[in-house]
Amino acid sequence: MSRLLLRISLLVPLLAATEAVLPLDAWAQATAPTKPASASTSPTESQSEPREETEEDRQALQAVQETFGKSVVELEQQYEGKLAEAPEAVRMLIDISRGAQMLPGEGWFGPAKSKYSLDWLLAQHQAEKGKPLAADDFRGLPHWLARIDRNKDGMVTPEDLDWSDRSPWVQRANMVTRFFRRMDPDADGLVSEGEWNGFFRRMAQGQDAIAPDDLVDALLAGTGGPGGFPPGDEPSRNVLMRGLIAGEIGSLKEGPNVGDTAPDFDLQTHDGRDSVRLADLLGKQPIVLTFGNFTCGPFRSQYPGVEAVFRRFSHEVTFISIYVREAHPKDGWKMESNTRLGVEVAQPKTYGERVSVANQCREMLKCSMPLLVDEIDDRTGNAYSGMPARLYVIDPQGKVVYKSGRGPFGFRPGEMEQALVMCLLEQHLAQQRGPAGKPTPASEKRP
Repeated sequence: MSRLLLRISLLVPLLAATEAVLPLDAWAQATAPTKPASASTSPTESQSEPREETEEDRQALQAVQETFGKSVVELEQQYEGKLAEAPEAVRMLIDISRGAQMLPGEGWFGPAKSKYSLDWLLAQHQAEKGKPLAADDFRGLPHWLARIDRNKDGMVTPEDLDWSDRSPWVQRANMVTRFFRRMDPDADGLVSEGEWNGFFRRMAQGQDAIAPDDLVDALLAGTGGPGGFPPGDEPSRNVLMRGLIAGEIGSLKEGPNVGDTAPDFDLQTHDGRDSVRLADLLGKQPIVLTFGNFTCGPFRSQYPGVEAVFRRFSHEVTFISIYVREAHPKDGWKMESNTRLGVEVAQPKTYGERVSVANQCREMLKCSMPLLVDEIDDRTGNAYSGMPARLYVIDPQGKVVYKSGRGPFGFRPGEMEQALVMCLLEQHLAQQRGPAGKPTPASEKRP
């Protein structure tokens, strides 16, 4: 095994160098820096050859007219030269009409929004702006610091909190994640000892060691074309338009922003034995909301990261998962990669059907936190713009302090965890200061 790790270490520079041009799948493509095409790509540039309009085309365009009140051409004219000012759903629609394939930098995909930053953290410690925050100066609990000191060097620097595609740490992590997914044949976001050893045996083919080329072949075999989709997964423009209008590839609503009051909800648990209302949870501790669905492969692969955060902070934070509308039902943007895994369901038409699929999702992901099921009218998913997947941190006062980017590309449990830690730190320091903003006597401080 030590020789295998040596071969992997030799491959790391190769994968890093080819990351932007050799996508392993649609989700892996999301992790490579991509040049946004929405502002400069015209409809004629996005399609190799003109083709005759079909009845399916006409139906899709009619649905756009009914949903948005204008045609795509009229919306393009309205926001010409100022597309960044358009509502998120309009930006996504226009990019789809220009040939976008739901890749990073297109349409409504963008970074997370957070109340917290390194400047905020330094200000809480009266530290000099622009300098690292040393571990000895951190005023929170040690296990909090361990989650924001991402590279484990004993201090918090700008690099620790940088989740952009330009971050060297993020790029290296993406490369490792790509390798991980090739060892995870059931795509549950976990690699067992048997899966790890099975991956090595497939590469080695009876040999006791592998060479870098063997690993390259194993990682790149079966990858898709320019869009990065595996065979059978790449969508047509009309499929994307229908998915957009149906709210499957994402809610047409934008959800609350940082600083807004989190929308209230009252939803049943997956087993129907209880209901949970957000308002009843406020005033106690921070709340993490996780939105997701069964057929979204990236959500399934990333969800174990949320479970890990839950295990670390369940005694300090309230965690709620909410099952929402399916992203890739077999009667919508069906993905053959899901079919090969046995993940093949139609879009639920009744609440009972939705509960049934939610329980399939819960069982596959081994979800241990409370799982709620959104109503069939998607009221909570739309209120939070939670489709296909999204993360929120809400402070005890009910204000949104962190809102992830839209899934799949913006769904980053590690980034959410850092915001959660700073939310905990904010409450901790407020308690130390007391209600009047003055230091609380030591005997009254939280242990």
